[in-house]
Amino acid sequence: MKEEKENTKPKLIKRIPNIPKKPQKGSNFNIFWVYAAIIVGLILVSVLFNNDTSKTVTYREFESKMLAPGDVQRIVAYKYEDLVRADVFIKPDRLNQDKYKKYQTKSNFGTSANAPTVSFTAGSMDALDKQLKDSQANVPEPAQIQAEKETRQSTFNSWFFTVIIPVLLFIGFWIFIMRKMGGGAGGGGGQIFNIGKSKATLFDKESQVNVTFNDVAGLEEAKQEVMEIVDFLKNPKKYTNLGGKIPKGALLVGSPGTGKTLLAKAVAGEAQVPFFSLSGSDFVEMFVGVGASRVRDLFKQAKDKAPCIIFIDEVDAIGRARGKNSMMGGNDERENTLNQLLVEMDGFGTDSGIIILAATNRPDVLDSALLRPGRFDRQVSIDKPDLVGREQIFKVHLKPIKTDVVVDAKKLSAQTPGFAGAEIANVCNEAALIAARKNKEHVDMQDFQDAIDRVIGGLEKKNKIISPEEKRIVAYHEAGHAIAGWFLEHADPLVKVSIVPRGVAALGYAQYLPKEQFLYTTEQLTDGLCMTMGGRVAEDLVFGKISTGAQNDLERITKLSYAMVTIYGMNEAVGNVSFHDPQNEYNFNKPYSEKTSELIDIEVRKLIGGVYERTMQLLVEKRDGLEKLAKKLLEKEILFQADLEEILGKRPFENRTTYDEFVNGTGDQKPAAEGLLHDGVGETTDPSATITPAQTES
Repeated sequence: MKEEKENTKPKLIKRIPNIPKKPQKGSNFNIFWVYAAIIVGLILVSVLFNNDTSKTVTYREFESKMLAPGDVQRIVAYKYEDLVRADVFIKPDRLNQDKYKKYQTKSNFGTSANAPTVSFTAGSMDALDKQLKDSQANVPEPAQIQAEKETRQSTFNSWFFTVIIPVLLFIGFWIFIMRKMGGGAGGGGGQIFNIGKSKATLFDKESQVNVTFNDVAGLEEAKQEVMEIVDFLKNPKKYTNLGGKIPKGALLVGSPGTGKTLLAKAVAGEAQVPFFSLSGSDFVEMFVGVGASRVRDLFKQAKDKAPCIIFIDEVDAIGRARGKNSMMGGNDERENTLNQLLVEMDGFGTDSGIIILAATNRPDVLDSALLRPGRFDRQVSIDKPDLVGREQIFKVHLKPIKTDVVVDAKKLSAQTPGFAGAEIANVCNEAALIAARKNKEHVDMQDFQDAIDRVIGGLEKKNKIISPEEKRIVAYHEAGHAIAGWFLEHADPLVKVSIVPRGVAALGYAQYLPKEQFLYTTEQLTDGLCMTMGGRVAEDLVFGKISTGAQNDLERITKLSYAMVTIYGMNEAVGNVSFHDPQNEYNFNKPYSEKTSELIDIEVRKLIGGVYERTMQLLVEKRDGLEKLAKKLLEKEILFQADLEEILGKRPFENRTTYDEFVNGTGDQKPAAEGLLHDGVGETTDPSATITPAQTES
C-alpha cells in the first residue's frame, strides 16, 4: 500500500526557467585596448631605454678638473638643437676617484661603462676646437685631445620617423582591415574577433516588441498556424499529453508586402520565450567558413536560451538549391552555410526546444532538403488578402488617422482588388498626406480616391506639355479600351478612364473593377486580350496609323498569348501540354523540339491576329460611341462609369461586380462617381494580368 501511495503522488513538473532579464551580450573586448597597450609600451620603452645619464657641466669646470689632469679619454661632439654638445668620456681607471663619484648617475638599467660621464655645450664646432686647442697649449700636439665630430638627429625627429609614423601607419592599416572584415557592422575594428559570431538580435522581456496579433489583420489562417506554435511554447503539456510534438520550423511564403515579417514581429511580441531575429544575408561573408561559423554560433546561443524561436528573414539568401550556377571545382561558401544550417536544424546531434521561423517570397529557388518535414514541418502560405481581409487591414491602418464619418473600410476594400497589406498602408498614409496638403481637418473619401490613383498610376503630371495631336491620339486610344471592355461579355467593367498624364511615362489610363476569381476560361482570357488590344485598334481605325503608345498593351498581350499556348494548354494545335518551368529545371534548354517551337510561334501569331480582327470588327460597329467617348474625354479628361452609361447606354450584360456583391448586396451598379479602381500592375503570374494598362509614350 505504501508503494502504491507513493506511486499515486502527483509528480512535480519541472518548470521552464524564466527568461533572462537582459539579452545575452557578446564579448566586451575592444581592439582599442590593444592600441592603447602598444602606445603605452612605446612610451615605456622610450623611458626605460633612455641611457642619456651624463651630467652637464661648464667648460671651465671641465677644463680644470678633467682636461688639465689628463683624465679625458675622448670627446664626442654633435649638433644639439642650435648649439654643439660635447660628451666627455673619462678614462676607466680614473672613474674610481672620489671627485668623479658626484658625476656618476645610474641609468634605468644600471651604470654603463660606455656612457659619457659629463657633457658641456659650445657655440659651434669651430669654437669648440679653439677652446680645446687653447686649453692644451702646453701639451704636445700629438697628445692633445681632439673632439670627434658626429652627425645625429634630434630626439624628436628620431622618434617621429622611426617609431611614431610606423605605429600610426600600422594602427590605421589595422583599423581598415578589421572594418572590412567586420562587414561594416558593429563598432570599431573589433569585428575581427567576432567575425564568426552570429549577428542575430535577441528580443526578450527587457527588449520586447510592441506588435501583437491584434495588429495583424487579414491573415487569419496564417495567424492560426503561428499562434499554435506560440501556444505550444506557453502550454507544452496540453500537446505532449496526447503524444504530439512541437513543429521544428515554419516557412512563411508569400508575395512582397503581404505581411510575413509583420507576422514574425507579432510572434516576437506574443511569445514569452527568447526570440532571435536576423536576415539570411547576415550569414553571407567574403571569407571562407564564416557563414557556417555564424550558423553554429546562432544555434549555440539558441540552445543556451531554449526554448526559443529563431526568425530568419529572406532565407533564400542562403537557402538556394545547391549545385546550380556554381563553378566547377570551386568552394561555394553559400552552400557550406546551407549545409551547416541543415545539420543544425535536423542533424544527428540536434536538440529540441528551438523553433525556426523563416520568410521568403521565392520558395521555388529553395533547396528541397530545406523544405522537407523535420526542418520546416509547416509551410504557411500568406497570399494577398481578399475582400474581408482588406477590410480588416484598412481598419487597422485607419485607427491613427482622423477620418471623416463617410470613410468606409468596406468600400475601400472593394475598390482596391489585388492590393497587398503594404500597399493598403501606403494608400492610408498617402490619403492623410493629401488631406494635410489641402489643409483639411479630416481625411475624406476623395482623399482616399486620390491616394489610390497615385499608388496605381503615379503622381499626376499637371504641368506636362502635350500637343493637341498627341492628346487626341491618347483620347481615342483610351476610348478604344473603354468601348471594348463595355461591349465584351467577359471583360471587366470599366469604372474610370482618364487622359491626365501620371507617373513617368503614362499619358492616360483606364481602370476596371474585376470580379475576384481564381480560374479563367478561354473565353474570359480572349475577351481580356480584345480589351487590351482596343487602344491599338482604335488608333489604326481612326487615324490610319499607329503609335508607340501601345507598347505596354502589346507586352501584356504577347505574354498572355504565349501562356495560353505553352502553359495553360488552350490551343488545339499544340495540345494539352504545359512547359511551365518556375524552378528553371531545364537550364535554358527548351523542353520541346524546334518544330514545336515554330508551331508555338505560329499559333501565338494566329491567336493575336484573331484578337485584332475581332476587336476591329467591334469598334467598327460601335464607331459612333467611340467618337462620342473620345470627344467627351478631350472635354472633361476624366470619365466615370456614370458618364459611360450616359454616352453608350447601360452595359448589355448583367454581370455583377465584386463591389456590388460585397458592398451593396444587389445587382445594381454603384454610382461610378466614387471612382472604383483596379490594380492591374504587377499581376504577371496571374491570367488576370490582362487588365488594360496605361497609355505610354515612347
